[in-house]
Amino acid sequence: MNHSIRPLKKEEYYLLPEFLYEAIYLPEGMEPPPRSVVHLPEMQVYTAAFGRPHDYALAAEHNGQVIGLVWARIMEDYGHMDQNTPSLAISLLPSWRGMGIGTSLLKGMLSLLKKRGYVHVSLSVQKANPAQKLYKRLGFRPLRETDEEYIMVCHLDTQDFC
Repeated sequence: MNHSIRPLKKEEYYLLPEFLYEAIYLPEGMEPPPRSVVHLPEMQVYTAAFGRPHDYALAAEHNGQVIGLVWARIMEDYGHMDQNTPSLAISLLPSWRGMGIGTSLLKGMLSLLKKRGYVHVSLSVQKANPAQKLYKRLGFRPLRETDEEYIMVCHLDTQDFC
C-alpha cells in the first residue's frame, strides 16, 4: 500500500488520544470500552503535554490522511523499564492493519531512537495480541511478564532497522 512515514507535526498532536484508543487491544468478542477511557490517569501518561524532551512521534500517511502513529516517551506506563528508556505506543486505523504499515512505522521509530542515542526501548503487549509477533521479528524480547502481558525490550545498540 502506498504510504509515507514522517514526523508527526505539532498541530497534529490532537490525534494522539484517538490513536491511543485504537492501540487498545480487544480480544475477539470483547466489547470496546468507551472512548473516554483515554482520559483516565493511567492512559494520560501516553499523551498528556506531548512535545516535551524525549517525546517522539511518527505518522503513517496515505493521500494526506494520517492512518497510523507510533510514539515514544520516557514515562511510567505499563511497559516502563527505567528513567532512561522510552516506552512505545503504536496503532493504525483498523482498515489499514495487516499491510506492513505498522512494520514501517516501528522500524522508523527504532531507527530514530537509535540515532538519538537511546540504548533500549520498551513496550507492553497483551499475550493474546498478534502484534507481539511483529515486535519479536524486529528484535523485542520479553523482559518480564504478568498473567496477561509481556513487557518487552529492544536493545537498540545491537539491532539494525534499515
